[in-house]
Amino acid sequence: MEPIIRLHPQDDVVIARQQLVSGAQIATENLTVRGLIPPGHKLATHKIAKGDPVRRYNQIIGFATADIEPGAHVHVHNLGMGAEGGAFARDYAIGVDAHPTAYVTTPRTFRGIVRADGRVATRNYLGILTSVNCSATAARAIASHFDRATHPEALAAYPNVDGVVALTMSSGCGMGSTGEGIDVLRRTLSGYARHVNFCGVLMVGLGCETNQISDLLTAEHLSENPLFQTFNIQETGGTRKTVAKGIDLINGMLPHANQVTRTEVPVSHLTIGLQCGGSDGYSGISANPALGAAVDLLVQHGGTAILSETPEIYGAEHLLTRRAASPAVAEKLIERIHWWEDYCARNQGEMNNNPSAGNKAGGLTTILEKSLGAVAKGGTMRLEAVYEYAQPVTARGLVYMDTPGYDPVAATGQVAGGANLICFTTGRGSAYGCSPSPSIKLSTNNALWLRQSEDIDINCGEIVEGGVSIQDKGAEIFEWIIQVASGEKTKSELHGYGQNEFVPWQIGAVM
Repeated sequence: MEPIIRLHPQDDVVIARQQLVSGAQIATENLTVRGLIPPGHKLATHKIAKGDPVRRYNQIIGFATADIEPGAHVHVHNLGMGAEGGAFARDYAIGVDAHPTAYVTTPRTFRGIVRADGRVATRNYLGILTSVNCSATAARAIASHFDRATHPEALAAYPNVDGVVALTMSSGCGMGSTGEGIDVLRRTLSGYARHVNFCGVLMVGLGCETNQISDLLTAEHLSENPLFQTFNIQETGGTRKTVAKGIDLINGMLPHANQVTRTEVPVSHLTIGLQCGGSDGYSGISANPALGAAVDLLVQHGGTAILSETPEIYGAEHLLTRRAASPAVAEKLIERIHWWEDYCARNQGEMNNNPSAGNKAGGLTTILEKSLGAVAKGGTMRLEAVYEYAQPVTARGLVYMDTPGYDPVAATGQVAGGANLICFTTGRGSAYGCSPSPSIKLSTNNALWLRQSEDIDINCGEIVEGGVSIQDKGAEIFEWIIQVASGEKTKSELHGYGQNEFVPWQIGAVM
């Protein structure tokens, strides 16, 4: 195989498929390599003058900060966002690439759990939420009583229950009682309390916190019932009594939770959150576009996919506005981009603080480059709607949710919005899972697969090194999505990930 990958005829760089040493000849590009080029990194295909734009995917990924010779390494030492911080003109061209979805005539099915209200679950958990960090220990103690590894007898009679999980957090007090911060927190907790993968939920508070349970229930139009119970430590009489009460309430829910069966239902009942973490130079070449191909199949079968992580689509948002179903959808996405620019400015940050150190080690230089690869997870379908963090997703097809780029926070918002499955690409390796929604992990390169296969479900490195097409790998991912939605365990589930990864977005001052 060629030692480099050219992504577009107009690109100023090519990508090293393997480590390249100084003096190596790249015949197809008529290049002599200058210096050491790590795998996944970029080298210039011609002389680039200081200040000139540099293109990958035929899109601008930054501007040369020094003269760059042909065959030289292109990275942080000679490529930046430009004098205006990357604020070059993007052609939003709203809706020019938006086309109606060509739905399949015979949609695929999976074996899902149909709830009484008609919604369909991929898992069957009982959950324990907290209104505040102060009740986290009590919530974990309740859940630990039902841990199959340490107390196998507790759920022995309930084989149809996937488990009892405690989703605790570090917030809920020391914050304003009104405003954006508490609104986002309550919206997130409400989304989990209603989540289809929970058959029943307890919410445990302390009693004196800012995020009062009674106010949360009123604001989010929630009401208690036999499968949704709330109480707090102070009124119950302390930790021991709270744990005992929680165990009793869960024991009361278990017989009902066990009365489920899986039946064949259309794939249209799947809502998948799209994530990437620990990205590298191959992410936009292999796993992300392969996941995008799977998303196209999902949407054509009537399902829904949620693209997110606004700081990681920054600079590539014009690829989404071009696919917006209406001007209102595009304008809402652009408004969220401007919100993030202001958010960073008032916190004395900048959007190019992302990529991370690991991203850069893997070959990604600027947020523009990272974003162009990240957007590929969304496939090619029309963008139907844009949601704020943790808002309920009601549209079908490809949608967007505004979230931070930090994976646990982003996925928490997607699950709160209704995602009953997560697909997560990684190039550097990522330790992540998500309760109550299973998380499928996809590696971007063979080296990661060989090193960390116990954590990865599907290897997309074959696209880079094995000649497998993006479409074929997308079809493989789609088939695995159906299997996991039908009950097959993912690697992260087998490792027990999911409870610690519940991280609601904290906006605003901590007081």
